[in-house]
Amino acid sequence: MYSIESDRSKRLLVISAAGQVTKKEVETVVLRVREMMKETTPGFRVLTDFRWLDRMEPAATTHLAEIMDALAEKGVAAVVRVIPDPHKDIGLNILSQFHYGPQIKLATFESLAEALSALMDEAV
Repeated sequence: MYSIESDRSKRLLVISAAGQVTKKEVETVVLRVREMMKETTPGFRVLTDFRWLDRMEPAATTHLAEIMDALAEKGVAAVVRVIPDPHKDIGLNILSQFHYGPQIKLATFESLAEALSALMDEAV
């Protein structure tokens, strides 16, 4: 499962991955992200939760890059990731170097509590 939710009052997008994520699931989220970006103003934040990710198809990275590009084009201010197991990074750090500019704050945490604390404190 790969999904996206939006909380407009908090100016926050939450992207979640769980179980076995397919290329098609990520492709579907690309379309949703593009729709959401039409109503989003610059300066929003993204929380990516990969706590329950078991595996993502390698072919999905193309669509992950599309999501990153859409977020960057719309003016994302910060991306906070929850990745308890560094082996499940699936190349996000490398993709970020090419698809996010230096003005976008990036942070990765092992727990959701740490990530939420950073978002609340605006430390990212």
